This record gives sequence, C-alpha cells and structure tokens, in this order.
Amino acid sequence: MDKKDQRYQDYVSILKKELVPAMGCTEPIAIAFAAALAKEKFNQEIDAVDIYASGNIIKNVKSVIVPNTGGRKGIPVAAVVGIIAGDASKNLEVISEVSEEQRAAIDTFMKEKCIRVHPLKCENALELEVIVSNEKSYCKVKVAQEHSNVVLIEKNQEILFEKSICGKEQKDEAYASLSMEDIYDFALTADLDDVKDILQRQIDYNTAIAKEGIEKCYGAGIANMLLKVYGDSVQVKARAMAAAGSDARMSGCELPVIINSGSGNQGMSASLPVIVYAKELQKSKEELYRALLISNLSTIYQKQFIGRLSAYCGAVSAGAGAGAGIAYLLGGNYENITHTIVNALAITSGMICDGAKPSCAAKIASAVDAGIMGCYMYQCGKQFYCGEGIVQKGIKATIESVGELARKGMKGTDEEIIELMIKNDK
Repeated sequence: MDKKDQRYQDYVSILKKELVPAMGCTEPIAIAFAAALAKEKFNQEIDAVDIYASGNIIKNVKSVIVPNTGGRKGIPVAAVVGIIAGDASKNLEVISEVSEEQRAAIDTFMKEKCIRVHPLKCENALELEVIVSNEKSYCKVKVAQEHSNVVLIEKNQEILFEKSICGKEQKDEAYASLSMEDIYDFALTADLDDVKDILQRQIDYNTAIAKEGIEKCYGAGIANMLLKVYGDSVQVKARAMAAAGSDARMSGCELPVIINSGSGNQGMSASLPVIVYAKELQKSKEELYRALLISNLSTIYQKQFIGRLSAYCGAVSAGAGAGAGIAYLLGGNYENITHTIVNALAITSGMICDGAKPSCAAKIASAVDAGIMGCYMYQCGKQFYCGEGIVQKGIKATIESVGELARKGMKGTDEEIIELMIKNDK
C-alpha cells in the first residue's frame, strides 16, 4: 500500500487512536475521568455527587477493583477517586497518581458526602453522566460512545461544551476504509517507522502486566492453573499470558495496559499471544510488528460492527485477531489469515459479556484457544463453510453477520444479564 494512499494514513491514525494506555478496567476509569473533569470545571466545595450510568457501564464496574483505591470496588469509588485525585488531562490514566493521603480521603468523602447512582436509560451502551453539586451550584459532564469522549459540559445551566451524538456509535471516516484485504496489504507493506513506537509500547506495557499477573497470581489465577495443568507449550503460554494480564487488571493492578477498541482485555488478547508465538518461533522484530498490525487491525475491524460494549464478549474478536497474527507468523498468506478468523468466530461467537470480573481471564483463554484452533484447522486443510451456523460466504459477510448478532440479536440478552447482575445486589 502506497504511503500516499488515504487508506494508509487512515490505518496509521486508527492505530494511534485505538492503541492507547489505560490503567484499570476502562469503565470505572471512564467514570473517574468524567468525575475529575466535573470537579475541575466546578472548582467549588462539593456536597453531592450523582452518577448516571448505562446498563453496560454498571455491569462492567460492579465487580472489578478500581486501581489506586486500596482494593475498593464500585461506581461511587470510581467517581470519588476521580474527584479527589484525578487528573483529566491524563485521559484513561486519570488516576495513575494517588497518594496515601488521597486514598485515606476516599472513605472520608464517601461518609460525609451524598453519593447517588442512577441507572440511565439511553440508546448508547456506553453512556454516563457525573454531576457534582452543592446547594447553590452544579456541574455536569457527560461521556458517550467512547470512554473519554466528552459530549457535554454544563455548569449552572450554561453549556460550556457540547457536541452531538446519535443513537449508535459514531466513527471517524477512517474506519470506513477498513477491510481484511487492505489490512493484509497494509501489514505487509507499512513503513514500520510510522507504527513501531505504537506497537513497541503495546509489547512493553502488555508484557509487563502479564508477567506481573503470573508472578503474583492475581484473581482466579487462570494463567498459573493453565501452566500447571496443561504444561508450557507455546499454545498454552499464549493463552496463559493473555489471561494473566486480565487477572491482574481485573484485580486492581496499577500497571497500565495498551487497549484495543476501548478495552484492555481486548488489547492484551490481541497482542500477547502473538508476542509469545513470535518469541517461540524466533521471529524478527519486523515480523512481530507486522503480525501485530494484522491482529490489532483485524480486531478493530470486527469491533466496529459490534460496538464498544454489548452482551457479546469482546475477547472473541480479539482472540480471532490474535489467531490471524499467529497465522501470519506461521507463514500463512491472506487465505490462511481470513479463514483463521472465520473458523475462530464459528467456535466462540455467542460467549456472553456479563461484566468485567475475574472470569474474564478464563474467557480470554478460551477465545485465544479458538483463534489458535482456527489457525491450525486451516493449516490441516479444514475449515467451516458458508451455511454452517452463522458462517457466511467470505470474511466480510461473516464479520458483518457477527456484528448483527452481537448488536441486535443479543440486545435482549444484554438486558437480562444486567437484570440478573442487579438482582444479586438486592
């Protein structure tokens, strides 16, 4: 692909936008970000905090530890740490620096102030509002469609900032150029000077948190269990590293990750298995970078039809993307890569997202396993065909159909999942 081609520039800009650092699960971090920005704009003593959150925000904040809070969970904690210690200019690393005094102040604030959480009925799966107030004033910050996408800042009925949103996620025009043919072309021909800093940061950050997860056995300890029970083959290590990063992240590890499509779990699932395979196969740094271009961009391509949040587990898309990157490292061509994705989607599409929590690590291990299985299936001359379940004719039609399944078909499933999760708190 020629560097002067608009698609080339689009793909570089997509990678710069999507592969960014975040500390902790991105849904509580989005709340902390909005709260920090609301406090900054309010600039007064706060007596009350109201958080309005969509169902998908609620389910993804409920069971994960918010980093730098001393092991605390929940929407109120996410908002309060943003108010007390947040720096909105750091985006999704908004609470990366919290002192011991500030941690202690969280409990005091929660005891002395009025904090209310309200379910938000809205079209967007990802939408929230944080309102800070006292008897005389208020400030509202609204975030929608992406985790740090501010669409409204309002103070005492004065609109300080506003931009329109619609009922479905809005994407830059660059995303319209995504296709598997062009992703493959870009990955093989890209000038690595344009992308290597982005990809090397992903390698460094995500490898660091995965190693931390294995060494300290966070959460459900899925990675350590895999290595103990199934051995240390490359296939197992690929699953274990991705699971370890998730276990650490869900349990409040304070190391940042490089996200993909708004999700740290997806960022780790799309990258760590590819990194493990490249090391095992003794591939060059260039080959690893090009494999990561395939895994990351194919994950983003799938997710644009699904949305940031839904009842469909995003690890499925990332696991398929990882399988595609592995297929490239194993010498696969375009056909190997696309059939790997189709095979993987035929195996694990339908895995539900019931919120961020320790079991995400196990789901990641399963999704990566499907990606690896899909890869080796095609190497062995086997594949799933059009008409077999949800598989359609060609990669484009299959990915779009999975998007329809996730976005429309599983909408009722999402509502039921949220209802079941809320019921557990009653």
